[in-house]
Amino acid sequence: MAIGDQSDISTRLRQLIPGGWFQQGLVPIRDALLQGASSALSFAYSLLAYVRNQTRIATATDGFLDMIAGDFFGSTLLRATNQTDASFRARIIVNIFRERGTRNSVATLLTQLTGRAPVIFEPARPADTGGYGVGPIGYGVAGGYGSLLLPMQSFVTAYRPIGTGIPNIAGYGVSTAGYGVAAQGEYASLSSLQNNITDADIFAAIDSVRPAGYVIWARISP
Repeated sequence: MAIGDQSDISTRLRQLIPGGWFQQGLVPIRDALLQGASSALSFAYSLLAYVRNQTRIATATDGFLDMIAGDFFGSTLLRATNQTDASFRARIIVNIFRERGTRNSVATLLTQLTGRAPVIFEPARPADTGGYGVGPIGYGVAGGYGSLLLPMQSFVTAYRPIGTGIPNIAGYGVSTAGYGVAAQGEYASLSSLQNNITDADIFAAIDSVRPAGYVIWARISP
């Protein structure tokens, strides 16, 4: 017997009945009425406990987690196919408390998204451009052309993730591709790739942590 279940509530109701109203022991009609009321009250108790859990991200489940993500992020953070509540909850919490509005936030987010660190160049930042006595500098080796005419701007080179391809399918020109029953080749589309992060996902990620009033010129390399 657990708190709030039908047996617990039935016992509680029975204890509220004056002792002289019924004989001791089992009373079929009384007990049947108590079980009916207990069933309804037990359902209400479990529903209340469920609703209480949905009021906090740490305990929310099912579609309520999707509603919470929608409240905070709109359509920019959706549950992945077959993603568990625990995994989706962790993504929501990470994105709520994610660092934003800094150079490091752009670098960290793109690294997490693609698995590859981006290259960030700010033409008004001596640490990026190099200079006399400031950091490494060399034509074609390090540094870059700086300009104070481009304040609050940066150039970001993001890299597409190194995907896992299409499992169990041989590539073009591989001997096992061939033809016949044992062939492992087939015509496929980009949608068949695993871990497929689109260019739109990368641009959206950059924009989501971009400082207000700051211009980021982004490009994506293979």
